[in-house]
Amino acid sequence: MNMKQKIALVTGASSGIGLATAQRLAQAGYKVYGTSRRGGTAKGASFEMLALDVTSDASVDAAVEQLMAREGRIDLLVNNAGFGVAPAAAEESSLDQARAIFDTNFFGIIRMTRAVVPHMRLQGSGRIINIGSVLGFLPMPYMALYSATKHAVAGYTEALDHELRTLGIRAVVVEPAYINTPFEANLMAPDAPLDVYRDICIGVEKRVKEVLVNADGPEVVAEMVLKAAQAGRPKMHYTPGLAKRMQLLRRFAPASVLDAGVRKDLRLPA
Repeated sequence: MNMKQKIALVTGASSGIGLATAQRLAQAGYKVYGTSRRGGTAKGASFEMLALDVTSDASVDAAVEQLMAREGRIDLLVNNAGFGVAPAAAEESSLDQARAIFDTNFFGIIRMTRAVVPHMRLQGSGRIINIGSVLGFLPMPYMALYSATKHAVAGYTEALDHELRTLGIRAVVVEPAYINTPFEANLMAPDAPLDVYRDICIGVEKRVKEVLVNADGPEVVAEMVLKAAQAGRPKMHYTPGLAKRMQLLRRFAPASVLDAGVRKDLRLPA
């Protein structure tokens, strides 16, 4: 098949990284279908949008069946849908909140994978790209739940890739650091706030906002997704921009240096 015939499905494509990724893939010649919970059309989009809620088995199955009925194949799945949390101590979020963020950020990927892999397996080819985070391999105080979901995404993707590569399918994870997107404006606030953490969480949130002002835009991640999609021998992990330097730090710096660096960057007491 030539590039113009390759079919890509990108979840969470109404804004931010998902929108930038869908547009970049379309520019590269993919026929792209984006998804959002409401469907419709993304602003300025050069691709069609499907209604899909990654927290619903029925919605996922219906959207994938709709796409297969139209195109007969799916060559690329980009699992991007997700949400973040405002800085909060681990004990400030209830189990209901923990379940909610895992249901979208992690179980949503599982639902999409289970719906798409059978079709890729039958066609003997395919690529799955999961959008993780630098917090999937680096500690982030006061972001415990979000970090946990991204650690889960990284582990799941590595295992999945080992399972599928002999069937012509590869799975990779793209792990950006700070990215300046509207994603940061819709964060889940803790539902059990405690005064003891109030000031420190305000300080962490202020620091994060300072960094985001000069952070890379979503186009950096979109370009890395395209690279991972087109690689003949893809790596398991792709780290765009600042995340690459943070990955090297995690790999080679002594634990004590890394620990001190994390706290210094967030302006936490040593």
